[in-house]
Amino acid sequence: QVQLVESGGGLVQAGDSLRLSCAVSGRTFSSTAMGWFRQAPGKEREFVAAINWGGALTSHADPVKGRFAISRDNAKNTVYLEMNRLKPEDTAIYYCAGKGDRPYAGSRSESYDYWGQGTQVTVSS
Repeated sequence: QVQLVESGGGLVQAGDSLRLSCAVSGRTFSSTAMGWFRQAPGKEREFVAAINWGGALTSHADPVKGRFAISRDNAKNTVYLEMNRLKPEDTAIYYCAGKGDRPYAGSRSESYDYWGQGTQVTVSS
């Protein structure tokens, strides 16, 4: 059974930083494409960032480009989302997602097979 467990969320002030982690178990992490998505209250889930198997290929949504960075450590079966210069509009539940047996899954949530339970990030002004 594949499990994704996020951690690292919390309540911060605008301009602060947070690092989210997502630990993956139940399948070979190094052959799992990973992504981060978020869902704010009353809004649809939206793409944040994606990374390929080896970590060399990444993409970030325009609202977070230059502030957020996705990375992975295949030795630790963990994907990260480094979030800097946080804004109140970044407030959301953040989910990590995984796609098996495809090097890169991109920005569409329908492309992903596995999902974590989410971690709340709240940014106060």
